[in-house]
Amino acid sequence: MLDVTAILMTVAPEIWLALAGLTGVVLGAIFGERFNSLSFKYGTLALFGAAALAALHFQGGEAFGGLVRTNTFVNFAKVVSFSLAGVALFISEGFLKRHETDRYEYALLTIFASMGMGIILSAADLMTLYMGIETLSLSSYVLAAFHRDSARSSEAGLKYFVLGALASGMLLYGASLVYGFTGHTSFAGIAASEMSGGVMFGMVLMIVGLAFKISAAPMHVWTPDVYEGAPTAVVAFFASAPKLASTIVFANVLFTVFGEAIMQWQLIVSIIAGLSMIIGSLGALLQTNIKRLLGYSSIANVGYALVAVAAGQETGAAALLTFSTIYAVTSLGLFAAVLAMRRRGGMVEGIGELGGLIRTKPVLAVMMSIMIFSIAGLPPFGGFFGKFEVLRAGLDAGLLPLAILVVIASVISLGYYLKLIKIMWFDEPTERFENVDMSVMTAVVVSALVAGVVFMVFISELGTGGWATYAASGLLR
Repeated sequence: MLDVTAILMTVAPEIWLALAGLTGVVLGAIFGERFNSLSFKYGTLALFGAAALAALHFQGGEAFGGLVRTNTFVNFAKVVSFSLAGVALFISEGFLKRHETDRYEYALLTIFASMGMGIILSAADLMTLYMGIETLSLSSYVLAAFHRDSARSSEAGLKYFVLGALASGMLLYGASLVYGFTGHTSFAGIAASEMSGGVMFGMVLMIVGLAFKISAAPMHVWTPDVYEGAPTAVVAFFASAPKLASTIVFANVLFTVFGEAIMQWQLIVSIIAGLSMIIGSLGALLQTNIKRLLGYSSIANVGYALVAVAAGQETGAAALLTFSTIYAVTSLGLFAAVLAMRRRGGMVEGIGELGGLIRTKPVLAVMMSIMIFSIAGLPPFGGFFGKFEVLRAGLDAGLLPLAILVVIASVISLGYYLKLIKIMWFDEPTERFENVDMSVMTAVVVSALVAGVVFMVFISELGTGGWATYAASGLLR
């Protein structure tokens, strides 16, 4: 007999999103195009509702015979991810309307992708994990190609699909090996089994598959192309909510399934972290398209997050939550700023188009500057404290080479971040951007204030000793 209370305590947000998505399908079938505009508000409310349910059942639980299990660690990520997905959907309507692609399917795909995020975060079994990853991935492939009349968008969707299928295959093969050598698909059963050579090989394949999902080097090659080709509103979603959720899942799998084998996976994760930081930072230096630049920046920032993962559960979990939250909020704000880069004739994406922005759009320039300073890790902005937490976790775990790479990559990143500041504040003004929707500018302002200022003031409430530490303690229960 189903334990309804346990089910609600564990996966209430996912059930809510499934019902909202299916209801949206029915409404779309009945009302057709008349549901297009309303679907964005409907989807936004559904996603914020899911975030509220995750917060309401913050302690989590276990259901369906151990197929799903949640705790404060993953529910923290759910609250942030669903909230960011809601904001990303809310600011996308105007962009899609201008491109005559404001169809209700977009909101429904975002809802189902977010449901996939929730499932992978709730997973306590390899089958649940794979089902969630495919739910998220399939929706994401379609979203990347949502501008079906655009060659760039179609190409981005196709690349994402082909490379994503390859990564899914590796993840599935790794999971099959782990099951074959342990006889278990549940996380608890695998964790209690002997870590043989076959299990280690399966674990490595799973790490490779999951590294693709978070765009960590050397499995990052899809990221700049997809970020450049996919509609900007879609990239705002990709770069925030799924990025944070996938990174937390990556850590959750290693901490809970392969926690006893930390000496084996720590070196692998450290190599991936180091490569991501260097490749991401150097790659961004060469970019003139701001979406590609932010794509490479995301690769570098995944590297910083993986330093916290490599540090292990006890020292790295809270640092990972702190850094990832600040980064995801900043990333959403920066892509909202890209949505504001529009002139007659369409969107502009070249960083040279930001010339003299402080004189033509002073509010946008100041907010972008705050977010750039924050994501660059410059004190006293919020991003500095996130990066500091990661650095401290790495040093506490004895990962001195990685800590040095964090500093080197951060110094390199100043090259392209400060270049953006110089163009906005000191170059000659270019043609003025058109006014954009109030929702987009609100997202830019709120993201800048939250990521740059609020986290700076209240970092003790979020970081070590605060909410992040409390949430990370859920891994030990």
